[in-house]
Amino acid sequence: MNISGRVFKFAPGIFLLYHRVKPVQQLSDRFFEQNGVLWYNFPMIELDLLRDEPAATAERISRRGVMLDIDRFKTLDSRRRELIMATESMQAEKNKLARETGCLKKDGREYGNLAAESTRLASELEKIKVELKIVEEEFRDFLLSIPNLTDDSVPAGKSAADNIVLRSWGNMPSFDFVPRAHWEIESAGGRLDFSRAGKIAGSRFALSFGSLARLERALISFMLDVHSQENGYTEVCPPFLVNGESLLGTGNLPKFKDDLFKVENHGFYLVPTAEVPLTNIHRDEVLQAADLPRRYVAYTPCFRSEAGSHGRDIRGLIRLHQFNKVEMMTFSMPAESAAELDKMTKDAETILRRLELPYRTMLLCGADMSFAAAKTHDIEVWMPARNDYLEISSCSNTGSFQARRCRIKYRGADGKKDFLHTLNGSGLAVGRTIAAILENHQTASGLVKIPKALQEYFPGQEFF
Repeated sequence: MNISGRVFKFAPGIFLLYHRVKPVQQLSDRFFEQNGVLWYNFPMIELDLLRDEPAATAERISRRGVMLDIDRFKTLDSRRRELIMATESMQAEKNKLARETGCLKKDGREYGNLAAESTRLASELEKIKVELKIVEEEFRDFLLSIPNLTDDSVPAGKSAADNIVLRSWGNMPSFDFVPRAHWEIESAGGRLDFSRAGKIAGSRFALSFGSLARLERALISFMLDVHSQENGYTEVCPPFLVNGESLLGTGNLPKFKDDLFKVENHGFYLVPTAEVPLTNIHRDEVLQAADLPRRYVAYTPCFRSEAGSHGRDIRGLIRLHQFNKVEMMTFSMPAESAAELDKMTKDAETILRRLELPYRTMLLCGADMSFAAAKTHDIEVWMPARNDYLEISSCSNTGSFQARRCRIKYRGADGKKDFLHTLNGSGLAVGRTIAAILENHQTASGLVKIPKALQEYFPGQEFF
């Protein structure tokens, strides 16, 4: 990519490059074009924090089990600024020589020495620009690798064992028989087929029939209805394919590129979760504070390679390459985002209560949180066959982390603009909900009791 022009800071964490060459035909993941201007997108921790409070920032990052290389940051930041200053200085000198040469030429006077100096300066300038581009990319990649800062209320911890139980609900079912795993129940009934799914697609895919397929459809409708009609979310039907910029904005790229399915020759990715398209609805927009919060809910299939999960939950519906999920998304004023996280978590819990599924809600420690989250509540449903809990929803407040990457701001009543906060949460993962229903509501006869909340989708039926 041919890039020329001056580089200067445009906004916190964002740098702008004006280009004076022909319009860019194809952009790499590092750049995007808007209104004829080429943007170089810098994420997403405020640079002032790293420059002014390096030790304190590194300590906050360490709560996640990540060691921040402050020396590396200082080296890149310093060299980058030196090269920017050198580029601007040499460009100014080159422009001055060009003006002086033009005057001499116009007067018919000798200008050979100036021309030679201009040629030498141009050569040096090109070398510096090449180095600057390399340093810019290294600096950006370094910043992209830094996870979100944890909220002060998040315990540090070292693993999931340090998560805190906030509350539990429901009674674990008591059986006078050995409870069967969900795949045993449905495979015996011929409604769940992994073998034929493997023939069609490969391992970690499932094929459902009859009442099981209908249950999946019913759960999607039920969840969307509750969230949109009772909990205050606007239903959205988003694209199932997204571009790299959308994944960069949510923090999926470049950190989790190995977990994504990319459509070759098109530059699209299959969505790993509806969080990605929903977050990017307002990318590069300024929302009015009076219009916040904005709450969205969407169903999408989700596609994940499950890189690094070999041998984990390889049976059943727990860890597939393709699964259905209903996702909640909120754009919030910063001062209100903590309350919005509590609301979102309780909205997800509502679904489990209606389905009569026992669960517990956890506050995750820093080491167990996702890359983009500042604070996370996980909801874990009880699974009788494994005699343990299983995550079924994760609700996170990302603070301004994603908003900075997506350049989403709000304008207050005073006219000032700042980054808003984004939150996302599963409401719920459909396949895991099916597994929980089958296991918690199974009977000795092999039938499965239909929760009352779903009986309208199965008129005249009390059991599957």
